Amino acid sequence: MSKVFEIVTQRIIAMLEKGVIPWRRPWKGVAPQNLITRKPYRGINAFILGFSGGSYFLTFNQAKALGAHVKKGAQGLLVVFWKFHEHSKQQQDDENAESSNNRPAPILRYYTVFRIEDIEGIPQNKLPEILNAPPIEPIAQAEKIVEQMPKRPEVRYEGDRAFYRPSTDSVTVPVKELFGKVEEFYSTLFHELTHSTGHVSRLARKSLETYAPFGSEDYSREELVAEMGAGFLCAVCGIDNSTLENSASYIDHWMKALKEDNRVVIVAAGQAQKAADFILGSNSAEAADQED
Repeated sequence: MSKVFEIVTQRIIAMLEKGVIPWRRPWKGVAPQNLITRKPYRGINAFILGFSGGSYFLTFNQAKALGAHVKKGAQGLLVVFWKFHEHSKQQQDDENAESSNNRPAPILRYYTVFRIEDIEGIPQNKLPEILNAPPIEPIAQAEKIVEQMPKRPEVRYEGDRAFYRPSTDSVTVPVKELFGKVEEFYSTLFHELTHSTGHVSRLARKSLETYAPFGSEDYSREELVAEMGAGFLCAVCGIDNSTLENSASYIDHWMKALKEDNRVVIVAAGQAQKAADFILGSNSAEAADQED
């Protein structure tokens, strides 16, 4: 297994030396929107709902009208808007007589919406076409790695973002149908599972445990580890040819934050190997013994 990891590391370095386009997001983005009206939420609402992990939302009454219901314990999210106070015609005439600059004062109002992931019983024909599509055939070896990961965190398949949240020890990735290729779905899932190995209950990796602002050195190092780990696990499944170029592009982005020193990849590869071994339920010594 160690030789597989070494080969992948060298292939990534070779791609970096050729130059690659940074950044990747292999799933289709969906702006937070109401499921019924399909109108995107705007302003602060787009940020609030976007960070909830959902893409489609319903009010309680909208769900009820569909014959669906909100799951017990589900948390609603506030949508805020400004509403101008409605005056009677006489009030408006009186105010206009006092001052031509007088205008009705806007009032901040709000209502509550729920992610469709927190609603049960939504009719199939009301779901977005992408979520109503036939299930994509899973890759057996990749599924086995995920299912058999020791101390696996909770995995949620929902929303429009992929992330690992240490505070809840949970991984969230979009559903398979949002990805152009099923291989990229597993690469993304492996990336987040590699992050999870840094949790104190697993490998207690410093770059994950320490609070690291976006773009900082620790943040960049942790992203390198996660993407290298994803590359290793894809190689074990035999799907690295479909994902490695995107991985190299992503790594290149964070290499720039670390001054493009290829030696950083070697260090990250060592930590990524430990993470991949953990996910596979093995360790370096066992892997080496199997190759002798």
